[in-house]
Amino acid sequence: MTTASRAAYKRRVPEGYPYVLEIPTRWADNDVYGHVNNATYYGYFDTAVNRHLIERSLLDPAQSPVFGVVVETMCRFHRSLAFPDTIEAGVRVAKIGSSSVTYELALFRKGDREPAATGHFVHVYVDRGTRRPAAIPSAVRAELEKLRAEPKVR
Repeated sequence: MTTASRAAYKRRVPEGYPYVLEIPTRWADNDVYGHVNNATYYGYFDTAVNRHLIERSLLDPAQSPVFGVVVETMCRFHRSLAFPDTIEAGVRVAKIGSSSVTYELALFRKGDREPAATGHFVHVYVDRGTRRPAAIPSAVRAELEKLRAEPKVR
């Protein structure tokens, strides 16, 4: 396998994401067609990114003086998910700017090697009071850098 094809493969398997969160689907996530509604995938992305920050004490949604707001998101659907699936939501960082971060995300049905969906999510950090762009706090930046690290394949 070439270096380029190995890198592409790692982006498409759970091991290609330094942070993975298990999310159980809910009955209410399904739509009338019997699969998870497309808008719900964005909620899974949001949950995975923010859960990671909260778990590491880098975000207090009610009090953090600087926090990320979503300015762009995209999802590409590859296969259906449905209740009662458990999702493995993978998070990695593609780019870090002075006040923004671009996450790459993937949703896997637990145990699957191919993603059900892939996408990206851009946070711009803003000051809580002014809602104007602000520098990414140093502790947050340090954690984001860890998500850029080349993951180890199991």
